[in-house]
Amino acid sequence: MSDLETLIVQIRTEAEREIFPIDTGVYKAAGKEPTQPILYFGNLKSQICFFGRDLGRDEVYAAQPLIGAAGTLVRQGFYEAIYKKKPKTKKDLETVGDRAILTNTVPYKPPGNKAYSIEVKERFRPFIERLLVLHWEGNQIITLGTEAFKWYAPYGAKGEINKFFLREDRYEAKLKVTLAATDEQKMTHKREVTLLPLPHPSPLNQKYYELFPQLLQERLNEFEF
Repeated sequence: MSDLETLIVQIRTEAEREIFPIDTGVYKAAGKEPTQPILYFGNLKSQICFFGRDLGRDEVYAAQPLIGAAGTLVRQGFYEAIYKKKPKTKKDLETVGDRAILTNTVPYKPPGNKAYSIEVKERFRPFIERLLVLHWEGNQIITLGTEAFKWYAPYGAKGEINKFFLREDRYEAKLKVTLAATDEQKMTHKREVTLLPLPHPSPLNQKYYELFPQLLQERLNEFEF
């Protein structure tokens, strides 16, 4: 069993250790085991990570993060930045996984569209840390929405994340933080990453939904593809 497979088993074991809210109806309809995590999609050798809040219905069916309405906007924008043309098929959108990883604060779908509690996020934080520090090789993280960005609060100076998020230029500015993860031998590993926050691209986010494609392209213009 690979280290990554071990991590996925550990996440499932934690999920089965104590009950927490999972939208079991969606998992059963999709023919998926509710406690099997949908941890990430993409290339762990890539430099870019798209980091969302949690899974939705479409993500459960596809067993991939960020593939519903909001995730499709992200994938379309990333595809256009790479290939300088619009994607025509779902297969085109799948190719973004060659150049990035897509993941979330919690690798499960909560009931309805309600965010997971702080307690649930903290239960699964050590596993997301291991994914980002021990398995992923990149250092550029595009966070999608307030909760995804504020997940990184423990890695900055006290109050730094909240202060940054109050800035008017928060969707243009960058912030460096140092992630830390503990391995199987209880050794701590660290990695400096750059956070590039964006608003959540949900159709329900009326303030930013129309602006999101342009904001994403401005972020991606900083990279060479």
